[in-house]
Amino acid sequence: MAKLGGTEGYGREASALLKTYESISFEKSQERVLPFLPAPPARLLDIGAGTGRDAAGFAALGYDVVAAEPTDEMREGGMRLHAGAGIEWLDDGLPELGVLRGRGDSFDVVMMTAVWMHLDQGERRRGLPTVAALLRPRGILAMTLRYGPVPAGRRMFEVSTGETVALATASGLALLMEEDTPTLIKRTAPVTWKRLVFRK
Repeated sequence: MAKLGGTEGYGREASALLKTYESISFEKSQERVLPFLPAPPARLLDIGAGTGRDAAGFAALGYDVVAAEPTDEMREGGMRLHAGAGIEWLDDGLPELGVLRGRGDSFDVVMMTAVWMHLDQGERRRGLPTVAALLRPRGILAMTLRYGPVPAGRRMFEVSTGETVALATASGLALLMEEDTPTLIKRTAPVTWKRLVFRK
């Protein structure tokens, strides 16, 4: 998520969002992805880590986890909630991921859960090659795409599966899985998700 724009609305709603996101179990959120991942202690990056729910879940499994979250209120809340989890938190976000790139970091796994829809087309075109460059050979990228109405006060864009797969392919990633996945949060408006898993 871009530091300005993509994170719109999350700071002022952080307190409620922390409760909502943490009400969903890590296992329920990521059970379909786990079989594709290299065994711990592989190095894992969670981009747009939010409350740190998934980052903490992966850390508990033995992964070496870095959580990148550009919204101060979400990152600070996640750090409090998961203080003992052994997660390295960074103030960094898409499409540039300047902090991570500046460190010359690389990862066996990159997670982007409920993130991609916050980037406009130009940001997505810059962002996917940036993410792919952070992956080690044979590394895994797992991401979700959101379909449904945009909540008031949020910045979201329509994202097609075809565009995303094409960008990933052009960045040297091969599609391993594409599946529809139900929303795990009760909403008044219908929201559906698509899960994609790629290998470098």
